[in-house]
Amino acid sequence: MLSINQHIPLMKLSEVIGQKSIIEKLTRSVKEERVSHAQIFAGPEGSGKLALAIAFAQYISCDNRTDTDSCGACLSCIKYEKLAHPDLHFVFPVFKKGSTTDPVSDNFIEQWREQISESPYFNLNGWLGRIGVENEQGLIYSSEAAVIIKKLGLKPYEADYKVMIIWLPEKMHTATANKLLKLIEEPPEKTIFLLVSEDTSLVLPTILSRCQFVRIPSIDKESMIKAFSQKLDVPFDKAAELAHVANGNFLKAISLVTEDESRKQNMDNFISLMRFAWQKKIISLSEWADNISLSGREAQKRFLTFSLTQLRENFMMSMGQEENRLVYLMGEEEDFARKFNTFINTKNIYALEKEFSLAYEHISANGNAKIVFLDLALRIVKIIRQVPA
Repeated sequence: MLSINQHIPLMKLSEVIGQKSIIEKLTRSVKEERVSHAQIFAGPEGSGKLALAIAFAQYISCDNRTDTDSCGACLSCIKYEKLAHPDLHFVFPVFKKGSTTDPVSDNFIEQWREQISESPYFNLNGWLGRIGVENEQGLIYSSEAAVIIKKLGLKPYEADYKVMIIWLPEKMHTATANKLLKLIEEPPEKTIFLLVSEDTSLVLPTILSRCQFVRIPSIDKESMIKAFSQKLDVPFDKAAELAHVANGNFLKAISLVTEDESRKQNMDNFISLMRFAWQKKIISLSEWADNISLSGREAQKRFLTFSLTQLRENFMMSMGQEENRLVYLMGEEEDFARKFNTFINTKNIYALEKEFSLAYEHISANGNAKIVFLDLALRIVKIIRQVPA
């Protein structure tokens, strides 16, 4: 495991990893006074959407901004750096701590500030782990709507604009979304909504229709290499390898270089599942299902997403796509794939993908985890032994 400095603090636009063309469009919209009152930054995990949204909000609010960036030194920028600007507001998934506490973002704002101050590159699983979610799914509850309406009903305190950043609007309860429709369509004067989404297909269509889309692509390889070399002091050759394997996902690269514990656990579970299924060890599969059902639902969903990625990489390896640099594996994952990839082929890849995706849907719908994972394991026993004719 490499020893690196993982601290990646809040940044100005010029310090966001990659996304140069998007940044140019955003700064141009400010210069031309064409900033949409509701925008949705949509893109894959690890692309830096949240970092970009915060840096853009800082740019809008900066007292001495240039054509390309905020100054980083004015009172507004200093408060943004501490996430303490009175005109900057956040909404994000939380959970119910108890029956007497309304589940709203303000109750978790200190943990949120700590998380972003360490690094604005993180995912839902990492966030929920920080706030101690166990077997619940993080949501933006209906009680949040009243807080948002109250905050945005006030005039800006210091900046020209109030900025409301909603992280993962796809986790917004339908009742919350419906209460905010009118506000997003016709917000108070000098108010900007910045929604940051990884899966817009799960966002209420009426919310989407009221937002200007800003599509955030995966980070380009050159910017990834530069970030690892300069920000994290990773040797250039290692940085180049990480940039290839991460395939535009900076968060994945971080987890690879630090041997992230949750990623290692997902890999161990994936290996066990496939080995037990191939060997038809039903009792072991039952114990495996019992064990994974003890983790929280978000962790279970992350495992299923991880497994789908592993299936894709093993299939590409079995099809001889390494020479085309279309396989994105390294370390233990690559070592296992070299032994396992021949078992993933054109005969079973679609059935395997279907079963893992179905399990994800069932877990998301609060299905009984023991039943869902045991059913998945038993189905894999049949599917994994299918080989091309």
